[in-house]
Amino acid sequence: MRVIAELPHPDFKITIFSMNQKFIVKMERGILEQTYKVPEMDLTDGINSVFELLDEEFLKTIAARFVDMGKDFKEAYHRYNY
Repeated sequence: MRVIAELPHPDFKITIFSMNQKFIVKMERGILEQTYKVPEMDLTDGINSVFELLDEEFLKTIAARFVDMGKDFKEAYHRYNY
């Protein structure tokens, strides 16, 4: 797996990898991460198509999902400890 790009974002880290004819888009925020795999052959313009997929609306849903994931983990951790 090799890193193709790292994109700046104020709320989370975005890294794009290439492996086995797939682009892997990973978003990280603290202990949480979201990963999306896209076959290269499904995209018409290679890495540029990946950049187009990461539009503002999609990034907003990712940020909201991180909030939900954090809440879910916090609740599970609380149940575990109490």
